[in-house]
Amino acid sequence: MRFCPDCGHALEPILFEGRWQGRCPSCRRIHFPNPKLVAGVIVSKDDQVALGKRGMPPGIGLWSFPAGYVNQGEVVEEAARREVKEEIGIDVRLTGLVGVYSEPQQPIVLVVYAGVVLEGTLTPGSDMQEADWFSLEQLPPLAFERDLRIFKKWRHRSAAPAPQGAPYQT
Repeated sequence: MRFCPDCGHALEPILFEGRWQGRCPSCRRIHFPNPKLVAGVIVSKDDQVALGKRGMPPGIGLWSFPAGYVNQGEVVEEAARREVKEEIGIDVRLTGLVGVYSEPQQPIVLVVYAGVVLEGTLTPGSDMQEADWFSLEQLPPLAFERDLRIFKKWRHRSAAPAPQGAPYQT
């Protein structure tokens, strides 16, 4: 952020609590850069996962599970389902949380759910070049280093016995 969203003045750097932040010289407000929230879904069917070949940066031409930014005021689970529909053309039911991921110096926090197909045909959306099903043993080149770790956690989670009680639903 270069300008104060409150009064429009250019921000100046200030060391605050051990980190460089932007401070407005006019209204004196310190502005903290917040991470963007991203929701994604590992969609599975018959021991395969649905992936899209990215047509937009980052990772153009590489593959990833459907994911995208959560809009302000949007419920995270709704955003996850919306992203699946927009990116690979299918409606899903979320079956559980795989995990929440963040990395040092990265501007996003990624929330990943597991999901199964409710209806629709796997079709690439406007920001995907292709969409297809893959086994975890024969994954294509992945767009993000973290994806392989997330798939391994998902596989371990899905191999565990289901907990007693009501299934996860949103």
